[in-house]
Amino acid sequence: MAASPPEPGLTDYERLREENIRRNETILASLRRKAAELSAASVRPSPHKRPKKQQPRASPASPVVLRRSLRTRGIPPGESSASPGSNTASVTPPPSPTKPRTTQFSSSLASSLRDASTAEPLPRTEGGICAADGFDPRRLVLRPANVRKVVPSRILSVRILPLADRTVVVAGNKLGHIGFWDVDALVEDEDGDGADGVFEYFPHMGSVGDIVMHPDAPRKIYSCSYHGEICLMDIEKENFNMIHSCDYPIFTLSQAPNSPNSLYFAEGNDLKLYDERMGQVSTPWNLHGNRINSIDFRPENPYVFATSSTDRTVCIWDTRSMKKKSPESLKVLEYNRAIQSAYFSPSGNMLATTSLDDTVRVFNMDNFDDSYILKHDNRTGRWLSTFKAIWSWNDNNLFVGNMKRAIDVISVDRGGKSLSASYTAFLESEHMTAIPCRFSLHPYKVGHLAGASSGGKVFLWTRD
Repeated sequence: MAASPPEPGLTDYERLREENIRRNETILASLRRKAAELSAASVRPSPHKRPKKQQPRASPASPVVLRRSLRTRGIPPGESSASPGSNTASVTPPPSPTKPRTTQFSSSLASSLRDASTAEPLPRTEGGICAADGFDPRRLVLRPANVRKVVPSRILSVRILPLADRTVVVAGNKLGHIGFWDVDALVEDEDGDGADGVFEYFPHMGSVGDIVMHPDAPRKIYSCSYHGEICLMDIEKENFNMIHSCDYPIFTLSQAPNSPNSLYFAEGNDLKLYDERMGQVSTPWNLHGNRINSIDFRPENPYVFATSSTDRTVCIWDTRSMKKKSPESLKVLEYNRAIQSAYFSPSGNMLATTSLDDTVRVFNMDNFDDSYILKHDNRTGRWLSTFKAIWSWNDNNLFVGNMKRAIDVISVDRGGKSLSASYTAFLESEHMTAIPCRFSLHPYKVGHLAGASSGGKVFLWTRD
């Protein structure tokens, strides 16, 4: 478009300004035309380039399958997930990252377990199952033959079966494996399975939080997992049957001294009771503000038990006075950090706790103000199982692991005016090549102490 000539009567400055405006408009018009030509050329298809082939769309008729775990549908591992009349294929549990070596006991071990299930319970002595008079923990030794890789990966729970004539260690790891180590007898097998006395199973989909068996019913081996499962092992068939499944981790199990048919378990911060005779789980008691890490019954009073929790408290309870809603505890012990364990002494007169505040504390059950605190490095980190101090066969000693690949022995004295405790022994050996985190002692053989590591090894200390 042509610019209009300057109007007459303008000054020289105004005339120059008008000429600049007209020149700029001419330049802008030229630039707009070039931009339009370039834009039109860019949208034309190139004669040398083939048109892009469109990908076919997925057929809308294909069904979308939503995958759900067996646990959330209440189906035990190994059973088909398809509903009756469905044509969908069954979903099998994912394989273990490490395949267990064998899943069949030796004939001698199976016979011992069957005989124990029918034998009369052994008589108990005052203050525990077996007498430990004169026992000196400083005389414990670790022999090379008593070190065994029971399961792969980190062990979270370890127990010695309550068998009077045999030493069998059971360990559960973070992969869901449970391994049995028959210490007393090696197995002759042509294929080599179980030749080192170790037999492995894969009953759980998550880390094995705890393993328990009642001294009066050693054939009933219960185990729980962080995947929300509780399994009961069938000794005759050598398999694990799931008896409870939930959506919350189960960290610990316990049984009252006078009730082998009842199983208490911690489902998150709730306590529940499984009655084997009824096959049912009771209404939960909400006991803590965070997860429960241990449950232990007082030997002299089977109705009183202690719980430790990540909410920084240890609570003492009485099952006879617990209400379904807002149960009241007999005593609350407060800490600065999470508590990993709270266990009664064999007589029930004392309680020992292990906390992440780097302490081991011992309380007098007759007077909780009478207590003693020992400093202990409990900072195991994320790759090691936490330390839990356990009592010896009597009220005189405690065993707890330390970060120096050894075992601290704590001596406890309740005879004076006030309770006292001190470190009296340091059990170390060149054969203990890892940090022992969890412990279990043989209920009938004084001097048989099993320590488990985060590498899957079990170290069995015995008398010299």
